[in-house]
Amino acid sequence: MSFRPLPAKAPAVLLREAKPLKALFNQAQRIDHLQQVVESQLQPAAREHCRVASWREGCLLLIVTDGHWATRLRYQQRRLQRQLQALETFATLTKILFKVQPPSGEKREVARPFELSESAADSIQETADGVSDPRLKAALERLASHRRRSDS
Repeated sequence: MSFRPLPAKAPAVLLREAKPLKALFNQAQRIDHLQQVVESQLQPAAREHCRVASWREGCLLLIVTDGHWATRLRYQQRRLQRQLQALETFATLTKILFKVQPPSGEKREVARPFELSESAADSIQETADGVSDPRLKAALERLASHRRRSDS
């Protein structure tokens, strides 16, 4: 006996019939609406750095991309809270929490190996030869060892 998979269903049908999926979709729509409302009250520069994570029991949790923006938003927290409380969606707002979470999709650039030109390496090596402190001399020699390798 061979296994026959069930026929595929259209996404709209799945959203109507599958209760967990429907609840998840409704929650995503709710957060998207909250995001739009919050963005309408944020300064334009801060909008891309701030995302709504949750809205429960009068507490709004915002995820911020880095500490710099979290600090800036904390300085503006009272003003933002007053503005949001004036809107029907956030009428019961009692506090705003900011959490820092760097974006996970970005990959950091791999650092290139540090290389010195021939003349810079020679100059640092000459300086190291004239230094009497052994720790400083060793550090300068390590620095001079980053000489650019010639390909020929």
